[in-house]
Amino acid sequence: MRTTVVFTLTGPDRVGIVEEVSQVLVGLDCNVETSRMARLGGEFAILMSVSVPAEKRDVLEAAFDHLSAEGYRVCLSLNEAAVAQAPADSKAYRIEVSGADHEGIVHEIARGLSRAGINIESMETGTSPSPISGTPLFRMDVLVAVPNDIADSDWIATLEEAGNQVGVDITVTEVGA
Repeated sequence: MRTTVVFTLTGPDRVGIVEEVSQVLVGLDCNVETSRMARLGGEFAILMSVSVPAEKRDVLEAAFDHLSAEGYRVCLSLNEAAVAQAPADSKAYRIEVSGADHEGIVHEIARGLSRAGINIESMETGTSPSPISGTPLFRMDVLVAVPNDIADSDWIATLEEAGNQVGVDITVTEVGA
């Protein structure tokens, strides 16, 4: 019997960290089902859903003690729920947000989606300098699952209102349409 855990690791970025983590997982007969990894400043972050033989669950946690000793923060959480997927009675949308970078953009967009009853499936943000002035430009790419019983005009209007509050442009595209 297998169990699923959510594995997170954060710590100093260095060459070989993904290989080292994946080697431990393979050595314990684990399977990486879903993952996200990114370098954020000088830190590296790993987020994975990992299927592990139930009898090796306790061994898995101890297998990363050496990385904890090197300053990495490792966390394993048992995933009691079935594999999370967007509800069958929903549609997927990609939301692109762009504008001048400033505090509060992520919060306002997330609040607008939450108020509309929309679940965020994934979100990626970043900044880059404007080609002419060098002013930081913000970008956000969000995938959401919108229940079919929520009218597109309603949630998109709520989202656009949130965008207006923080002065950003928003583009909404149905995925797979």
